[in-house]
Amino acid sequence: MPPLTAVKAVACHQPDQVLPVAELPGLAELTEGERETCARLGIDEVRADASLTAFDLALRAARQALAEARLTAAELGALVLIDARVPETLMTSAATRLQAALGAERALTFSVGGLGCVSLTPALLTARGLLAADGDLDNVLVVHGSKPPTPLRYRHPVTVSGDGGAAAVLGRRGPVRVLDIVQETNGDHWDLFRVDYRDRPTARWREECRDIPQYSFRLAVESRIRLRELYERLLTRNHLTAEDISCHLSHNLSEGTFRFTEEALGVKISPTCSDNLRRYGHLGPNDVLLNLRTELDRGGLAEGQRAVLLSASPVAAWSLLLVEAGDGAATHYL
Repeated sequence: MPPLTAVKAVACHQPDQVLPVAELPGLAELTEGERETCARLGIDEVRADASLTAFDLALRAARQALAEARLTAAELGALVLIDARVPETLMTSAATRLQAALGAERALTFSVGGLGCVSLTPALLTARGLLAADGDLDNVLVVHGSKPPTPLRYRHPVTVSGDGGAAAVLGRRGPVRVLDIVQETNGDHWDLFRVDYRDRPTARWREECRDIPQYSFRLAVESRIRLRELYERLLTRNHLTAEDISCHLSHNLSEGTFRFTEEALGVKISPTCSDNLRRYGHLGPNDVLLNLRTELDRGGLAEGQRAVLLSASPVAAWSLLLVEAGDGAATHYL
């Protein structure tokens, strides 16, 4: 049996500059109804630093994660970058740029993405596959820099996006064991949200929903069904019940999304998520890493306790990650 993937370290980098949601650029251009929806999301402020790119945020988080794992970049077996929603340049490689900036010359390096907020899941699946397939490979660094694609930062009627970087070092031993990962997608919603950018200056970029009723109703109904089925499958194949899960951590879109998930699954989302939502807004694939790190820092997961990390994306994709706090001993797949 191949060894189980473990999280050695998680690091999150947040810029110092605080931007209150009430002062978002372009807020005055919204309709009264859009402003009211934005005010009800449960987000008070985000971090925003115009001087930092998504790459800068990713690099800072990566360096922090390596330091916390007590590793040098030369000790990395692989480097997996989750693509930024908007590349700085075309025809270049942000992944190998990060490799060079870190000094990770020996690391197998590439990028993954394409699933929006759920893009962390394919990165973790890739890390797990690499560790299982190559006994000589250890220490996989997964990194993402989250930067909203438009100046407005508000995606109607969903969330407000902030700036932030997150990184996780994965290996065969670590204080948090990854017990299982499940993911599903539905290509019918591939273009539900978009940013038309060709021949438009950046200042005119807007995140637009092609069909708000489809998002608010049809996708919501499907998400309820998908999340419930994924949750039941995750528990069943690991011989667990809901009572065996000590903590549920969600991606951070809005307070309404937390209540939706709680009702769909019959669970309670950790207050950590609301706290981070209020302070940082939505950070794409970084949300669940930020929430996991905060929960661990607060002592919310004791030895042997399990947590489920939930992510969903309007592309549409859904994923659940089952982890267990432990002492770092090597374990095996269930």
